[in-house]
Amino acid sequence: MEQAVSVAELRRWVRDVPDFPKPGIIFRDVTPLLAHGPAFRTTVDSLAAPYAGAVDMVLGIESRGFIFGAAVAYALGAGLAVVRKPGKLPADKIQAAYELEYGTDALEIHRDAFGSPTRVLIVDDLLATGGTASAACELVERLGGQVVACAFVIELTALGGRRRLAPRPVLSLIQY
Repeated sequence: MEQAVSVAELRRWVRDVPDFPKPGIIFRDVTPLLAHGPAFRTTVDSLAAPYAGAVDMVLGIESRGFIFGAAVAYALGAGLAVVRKPGKLPADKIQAAYELEYGTDALEIHRDAFGSPTRVLIVDDLLATGGTASAACELVERLGGQVVACAFVIELTALGGRRRLAPRPVLSLIQY
């Protein structure tokens, strides 16, 4: 069995992919972290621990947020809800649009994803500008939920996503 991994060591399992998805971008790939059991365990435990007993539901953001969100929900004994891109959810849903650097996008959630009041932890792999997470927060709040916090594996601090999510608490394990 491999040795435990500290939070400070997690960056070792994030692969930098230059010029993806377009020139000048460095994509932070978490698939090596997912493939390394001790690193994945540390990630999930570190995202979950601050919220033990404080949340009823974890909301995973499409698509890598589904992976981390499901594991965090399991660790907390909480339910899991998901937000997806438009056209992916089959039942009655609501939508929130958000700005991208080159246009707009949207997220959707089922109207019956959770009841009110529900304490929700939003989980995703990456916080960049905060647009996606902000739209997820809007959807939770429109359904009558309370966003306890937003938790991310990686935060790109120069892009200001944390400010966009204020005053909601933000946790990130790795900062670039």
